[in-house]
Formats: sequence, structure tokens, C-alpha cells
Amino acid sequence: MILVTGATGTTGSEVVRQLAARGEKVRALTRDPERARMPSGVETVRGDYADPGSLAAAMTGVTAAYLVSPPGPGAAHDAALVAAARAAGVRRLVKLSAIGTDDRAAGPLAEWHGEGERAVRESGAQWTVLRPSSFASNTLGWAEALRRGEPVPNMTGDGASGVIDPRDVAEVAVRALLDAAHAGRTYTLTGPEAISVPDQATVLAEVLGRPVTARNLSPDETRAFLRTAWGMDDTAVEGVLTGVAYLRDGRNATVTEDVPKTLGRPARSFRQWAEDNKRSFQAG
Repeated sequence: MILVTGATGTTGSEVVRQLAARGEKVRALTRDPERARMPSGVETVRGDYADPGSLAAAMTGVTAAYLVSPPGPGAAHDAALVAAARAAGVRRLVKLSAIGTDDRAAGPLAEWHGEGERAVRESGAQWTVLRPSSFASNTLGWAEALRRGEPVPNMTGDGASGVIDPRDVAEVAVRALLDAAHAGRTYTLTGPEAISVPDQATVLAEVLGRPVTARNLSPDETRAFLRTAWGMDDTAVEGVLTGVAYLRDGRNATVTEDVPKTLGRPARSFRQWAEDNKRSFQAG
């Protein structure tokens, strides 16, 4: 039995789908099982990071677990998952982390993931850590602006990132969940090229066949955007701004071969992702 936490999220839902397609026994952890839509044969259970009993029940009989924790101060969520896994005797843990976790200049989110990584490495189980770069799917947040004919907000200037298709992250996670050969490894997962927000806008324009422009936001405009569009408080905003500056300065323009080496094929490009998801930008 493989437990997938964050099972309705960007990578978790894809990990569930890929495991189910392989015929694996899958248990999907979500706060609201009644609303979750899972593939046939997948067991759906309720779980909450703040409810140790629910995590203990979810881990019962599990041999491997995919750990996804929401961003937040410290590693409380990861610690709760690891404690439940250890108590249940789970043999293999795969943690979703983030690129730049080993660089304090990347901001507080990197520090929080670093604490979570340590919890997993010290769990006593076989472990694999996945550090993906920016998700291609983050651009889905531009859909409403595009439908209104507005430029998309650009907080990172010309800073490029090794943007990755979440399907590739999920496929690497599936390999790590099923194969002990990946134990003790930390993978930095990127797409095949470093690409900036304006570059992504250009690709989307070509894929959608209509203009897509990006508007650079100043630090003050970025603060206002994070407060209003994302509903962040001042502390969270300042943390995100540290990460934004890291990207704007070009310090996230990392491209690795970890996806091709693990999957035996090239990583999907942002253009491939955009072609496969263009209907999401066109729907009403």
C-alpha cells in the first residue's frame, strides 16, 4: 500500500493517477474525502496534519509514502507525517521539497523545507528528497488575466528558472516510491531549459495564437499584489519577496539532468506543457 498525501494537489493527484494506472494499491490522503475525485480502486481517507490520530490511521499498513506539506513556519507538518510513518513502520518516504533548499538566500520557504528534509532523512526509513524548480502549472494563475486581455503579472523580471512539468515530478516520485535504488538520493528536478516569465508569455502567445504580454511589477507593486491577489499577511509577503529577489537575480537559472537520468527520456519543455494545457487558458 502506498500513501499519497496532498492527494488532490498539483503533484499528489498525478502521483495517484500514475500509481493507479500501474495497478498499485494506493491510499489517497485528503482533508475532504467526499469531495475528492480519485481513479477507480484508490482508497480515499481523511487526514489532517493537526490530527495525529488521522495520520496514524492513514499510515496503517503502508509500505511507502509520498509526503507533501503545505508551506509554513518550521517543519511541523513534516514532523507529524514522519512521526506517524515511523510508528506505523513505513519503510520508504519520498518528500516533495523545493529547489534552493540548501541556499539560505532563497528565503524562509527554503529553510522550512530544509527542516522537513532533515526530519525525513533522520526518520530511519529509506528516503528520497525531490527538489523541483518552478512548476509550469503556476502559469494557470494567469488564466483570468488572459481572458480579460490583460498582461500577466511578472514579479521576477528577466530572472529565469528551470521550469518543470509537474507530471515529470510525479513520475520521478513514482519511481522513487517503487524502487529502492533511489533511496538516499536528493534530486533537483528541472525542465530542459531555464526560462523567464516573459519567455513563458511568448511561448503561451504562440501556443494560444493571441498576444500574451507580461507587466513587470516593482517591489511595492509586488507587495500589493501578494496582499490582494494571494491574501498574504505582511510576514508572509516579506518572505515571498526574498524568494522573488532570488529569482529576479538569476540565481534559480539551474538546469539539471536528474529527470532524464531517472526517467530515461528528456524532461518535458514548457512548450510541451502549454500545448497539453492550452484549453485551461481558453475555457470560460
